[in-house]
Amino acid sequence: MQTIRVGVSSGLESAPNNSTRQPTRKPIPAYPKNGLTYRDAGVDIDAGEALVEAIKPLAKSTARSGGAAGLGGFGALFDPKAAGFTDPILVATTDGVGTKLKVAIESGRHDGVGIDLVAMCVNDLVVQGAEPLFFLDYFATGKLDVAAGTAIVAGIAEGCRQAGCALVGGETAEMPGMYAKGDYDLAGFAVGAAERGRLLPSEDVLVGDVILGLASTGVHSNGYSLVRRIVERTGLDYARPAPFDPARGLGEALLAPTRIYVKSCLAAVKAGTIKALAHITGGGLIENIPRVLPDGVVADLDATAWTLPPVFVWLAKEGGVAAFEMARTFNCGIGMVAVVSPDRAAEAVRILSEHGETVFTIGHIRARVEGEAQSQVRGQERWG
Repeated sequence: MQTIRVGVSSGLESAPNNSTRQPTRKPIPAYPKNGLTYRDAGVDIDAGEALVEAIKPLAKSTARSGGAAGLGGFGALFDPKAAGFTDPILVATTDGVGTKLKVAIESGRHDGVGIDLVAMCVNDLVVQGAEPLFFLDYFATGKLDVAAGTAIVAGIAEGCRQAGCALVGGETAEMPGMYAKGDYDLAGFAVGAAERGRLLPSEDVLVGDVILGLASTGVHSNGYSLVRRIVERTGLDYARPAPFDPARGLGEALLAPTRIYVKSCLAAVKAGTIKALAHITGGGLIENIPRVLPDGVVADLDATAWTLPPVFVWLAKEGGVAAFEMARTFNCGIGMVAVVSPDRAAEAVRILSEHGETVFTIGHIRARVEGEAQSQVRGQERWG
């Protein structure tokens, strides 16, 4: 905050005859002629303050043990011991929502992308066996729309509640000239913790282990550059009924929020049933599963073990996208993969199902022939 002074007391000195000298500098005018304001430059401080007031109760609703959620300070504190940890290892992630935001902007639907933002970060935490503790967001736009901003942060708060983490702060940046009218971008940052010695993946992923697939809610938050190109090719408007889901508009259907797998997966992890988890994001089933496997094994997936959701059938058909390209671009209906030992598979399925997941047994771990890909999807021809 700038303080405008109308007099300069430091310019006064005492004279021997107790008289005072005139100020050595002229007073700074309170309102210079033709002076500019921050609003004239395109930044509306009042709108920013209105957004902060609107989202304060949203942040407060995410409070959890270890730290109070809220806004207004310069930094946020968190006490892992108060959250129940004895010897924690911290895990940090960051991500965004990508060009799914363009679909949200063109559809005028902003409430779900906040959930996406949280999901992309906290799902990456849980694959390492970490419990999400707190979250921060960065929201940048050319011209602040308080209603849209509130909807976005409401989604972020909902995502934090689903994940059990506190929304402890964030940044709203209004940057005229940096973004086209109506455009904005989001970035998220999450920190979680796991007790020392309990991080995933474990070192005992073995040949014969079972691979479970947890159903996705749709496209989630990856591959939208291709999605948007396919929509452009069809000539469909986002307000029109979705060909693969006529009860919803195309925009609404494509904006289905990313599923947050934290509580279900943590329950299975704490029960000792999980050896490894893989969040299926950019790179799809082909690129993500190898990130949690030792070198000498392959994830052998059977595409006939689950039904390809209608949105992916439509994307493949309208875009002429080959099956392999689908599998290395999209989640294809499987948003999270778990590797479990055969004797704990039934227990893992039970726990995950009791926490609301739809679980498929989609493959197994086998020995790797030198040089072959570490994730392979058989039976994709049945997807057509």
